[in-house]
Amino acid sequence: FEKLQLVPLLIITPLTFLGGTFYSLKMLPPFWHAVSLANPVVYLVNGFRWSFYETGDVSIGACVAVTLAFLAVGLGVVWLIFRTGWRLRA
Repeated sequence: FEKLQLVPLLIITPLTFLGGTFYSLKMLPPFWHAVSLANPVVYLVNGFRWSFYETGDVSIGACVAVTLAFLAVGLGVVWLIFRTGWRLRA
């Protein structure tokens, strides 16, 4: 079961904490603000923030576009794994 916790522990949790979940991106210095815009969790959080409060650090159009782009990448990876059978067991 420890192998299943690798991605949530080492990837998802830090991205969530650094993604503006508990603070506004406007509070960050310009360099860190630019770095945080490369985090896909920022767009998910701002999409939820906009849906509840109609305000956010990133425009709602950008949030939807980046979320759909990462969805397309994820579906492409899953499709590639199913097509090639990479590390799938019968």
